[in-house]
Amino acid sequence: MRRAVAPLIAVTVALVLADSAIVTLALPDILLNLDTTVAEVAWVLISFNLVLGLVAVPTAVGFRRAQPRLLGAGGIAVFAAASAWCAVARSIELLIAARCVQALGGALALVGCLEILVALYGERRGIATWISAGVIGTATGPVAGGLLTQAFSWQAIFVVQVPFAVLAVPAALAVRSGPLAAPPAEFVRHRPAVRANLTLALLSAALTAALFLLVLLLVNGWGQSPAAAALTVSVVPVAALAARPLVRLLRPSSVVEVGVGCFLVAGGLAGLAVLPSAELAWTVAPQALIGLGLGLTVDQLTVRAMHLRLPRVEHASWTISARHLGVVVGLAILTPIFTADLMDAQVPAEQAITALVLDAPLPAQDKVALARALGEELTEQQGQVPDLHDAFAAADISAEFRPAAAQLEQDLDAQLERAATHAFRDSFLAGALLALLALLTVAAPPWRRTP
Repeated sequence: MRRAVAPLIAVTVALVLADSAIVTLALPDILLNLDTTVAEVAWVLISFNLVLGLVAVPTAVGFRRAQPRLLGAGGIAVFAAASAWCAVARSIELLIAARCVQALGGALALVGCLEILVALYGERRGIATWISAGVIGTATGPVAGGLLTQAFSWQAIFVVQVPFAVLAVPAALAVRSGPLAAPPAEFVRHRPAVRANLTLALLSAALTAALFLLVLLLVNGWGQSPAAAALTVSVVPVAALAARPLVRLLRPSSVVEVGVGCFLVAGGLAGLAVLPSAELAWTVAPQALIGLGLGLTVDQLTVRAMHLRLPRVEHASWTISARHLGVVVGLAILTPIFTADLMDAQVPAEQAITALVLDAPLPAQDKVALARALGEELTEQQGQVPDLHDAFAAADISAEFRPAAAQLEQDLDAQLERAATHAFRDSFLAGALLALLALLTVAAPPWRRTP
């Protein structure tokens, strides 16, 4: 059991931070299963990040003298119970409430797990393990969520977390450590590292475009399955893991490392904004740049925000708040942009669809029937990328003209894919701009040094 303690604690950290984006690929299924609206289902994602971002620092301050093993075990237990609640929620209101409780338990768990890992590994290795687990969890969350949704259901995302969390509770209790030590008398309480946390927040807002909007484009815009989208976005975590060996080889300074990482994220998002077609292969290179940027920046910024600052757990919690509030800000900025662009693209798309139907080699009565059915589908699915298959499936077309109808359906799908790709362009460019703003905070002259 003792050998499994540290891995279980690290997995718990990864699980908590994976939950910031793990439901992304499941949102369409949740939308249908719980019979809700797009605006409401978005809060399944927003609520977790908002609550975790708001309570992380107060949790660290309020429980700074608690025993880490009790704090960690209690937080993990709450997280496990809330995950089970998410899995059995039968309404969107209950699911959002469960996600809020899950985030509260996650905040307690993250604070306690940091000190547990330090007790097990020592300060340097313990902090490094805590940071690395968080980066891996953040990067792999959408991939895991998509695969579980495709293989089982969206509920499986939460079900699989419960046994890991349940096992982590006795693991946390098995670590013998006293209350968190007060800072030595010769140290004053350090102020938060404003620059590092600001950069982390801006970068997290930019990464929202890659970890959230890209999967929406793949699933809702291009009609890919959650599994196919999950495998596609797995490029990001693979590239993020490749960043560490690259850093060890080149040994850049921390400022250069973070600056290059921000630039790579901006370049990757700009690449996603100019995709030439709806082919998955075109997304690989931009995602690789984003993944490398993620691997170069998040852990390094977290280290810089915590370096030689006491109390350690409070400054760690500032990084959690910066990352998750950055995600909320990113969603708040980017979602209205792509929603408005999607609405603006609707009229040109309808005109293109009308032209394709009129030019199709079909009898006039079939064109009229198809046009009526397509109009109903477009009206019913207003504000989202429509799926027109039901209109063709319901049409009574003679066997002679079915090949022409099938070709028309393919042409319409291609037109919608082009419209969706164009509708996401400005959002990806806005994400790139956020990454460049993060780069400016790195390149700006040094601020006045504060204790």
